[in-house]
Amino acid sequence: MNPHIKATDEELVDLVVAGSGKAFEVLYNRYFPKVMDKCHGLLKKSSEAEEFAEDILSKAYERLPSFQKKSSFSTWLYSITYNHCIDYLRKKKHLHYPNWDQEQEFPDIAEEETELEELTYEKLELILDQIHPEEKAILWMKYMDDLSLKQISETLRITETATKMRLKRARTRVLSLYEKKYRNS
Repeated sequence: MNPHIKATDEELVDLVVAGSGKAFEVLYNRYFPKVMDKCHGLLKKSSEAEEFAEDILSKAYERLPSFQKKSSFSTWLYSITYNHCIDYLRKKKHLHYPNWDQEQEFPDIAEEETELEELTYEKLELILDQIHPEEKAILWMKYMDDLSLKQISETLRITETATKMRLKRARTRVLSLYEKKYRNS
């Protein structure tokens, strides 16, 4: 059994930086499934998600000496994950968010006042698959990973004001798509 299995993430990071391969093995096993899930949610291909998760954890390993502990290890790792996936999607699909957003019809809906009482995980997944990957990532960072606007803006390399605007647009777009698909059918 690995002696580092019960260590905190921060203790493991210190051990890895000091040269412990066993400590990185614990971090890898602890986070590989989570990173792969986030990759799969954005990329929608299991084979790519696994490959991306391996690349991301390798990149994290190389960058660990520069980890400054301003945030938790998981927040830092998820930032790398989101950036890696979003950068790939931008290049592969030419999905530059500002251009995409301008081409989309912006929904006319009252923000936050819509009741979502019958919203299930399955329905939400279907809706999230219809929005831009960057909007999906913003929503995940905010509501699943509980990142602050500052952390999200740093992850996406945009201003906090732009982050607020994109978060509001993403919520509005999800509510509008929900209304169209489930309320008006």
